Amino acid sequence: MARERKDTMIDSFDNGSHAADLGSVAPAGVRRFRLDEAEIPDIVIRRLPIYARSLQFLAEEGIETVSSGELGNHLGVSAAQIRRDLSYFGEFGKQGKGYNVDYLLAQISSILGLDHEWPMALVGLGHLGRALLHYEGLSQQGFCIRALFDHNPVKIGQKINDLPIHSIHDMPEVLREQNIEMAIMAVPATGAQEAADALVAAGVRAILNYAPITVRVPPHVRIRHIDPVVALQSMTYYLGET
Repeated sequence: MARERKDTMIDSFDNGSHAADLGSVAPAGVRRFRLDEAEIPDIVIRRLPIYARSLQFLAEEGIETVSSGELGNHLGVSAAQIRRDLSYFGEFGKQGKGYNVDYLLAQISSILGLDHEWPMALVGLGHLGRALLHYEGLSQQGFCIRALFDHNPVKIGQKINDLPIHSIHDMPEVLREQNIEMAIMAVPATGAQEAADALVAAGVRAILNYAPITVRVPPHVRIRHIDPVVALQSMTYYLGET
């Protein structure tokens, strides 16, 4: 069940300028407090899943502890950057002990809300939408597509993986029944803003947008834009003649 994310619950000692590396267990004397998410730069939140993914790889390799320097080498960032990012969420142990991989992974997963499943809606069942629907990486990480929507009347009523394709006009009822607050948009640019507006009106508060256009949402809604063409265009500069 999706939960409120107005603030972040964290484990911590009194905050210092940098987070110490974790010990093998949670430190004694841990207290619980809430940190207003407005105090945390969005770029820090964007890096946390990258840290978690690297820690997951290390855990699968049987590595129990890792220093901030070693973790930084895996990610191509400085040890100071990692300590600075984690310092927003408190100090978790004693410096010099190295991060306990499983413990730090569990802490970051809890901070990000990755310790439970997130039901999601998918808007747009063209080639990209269908590919995303069949991408197992989403469900393996707890992002489970539970509702499908499309504008095309020919597609509405059809089923994919036993999920019926609904009309966008049915969003409020369907999303409320499924308790869905997250969605993926894989629609053409011409229909992206309308789809986003419909999602917001239906109570969605987090949108991953694959449409090749920037859409506008209210301040309380988080949106991430993914455009592979723009990413490729940003690299062609480096391939040109000098």
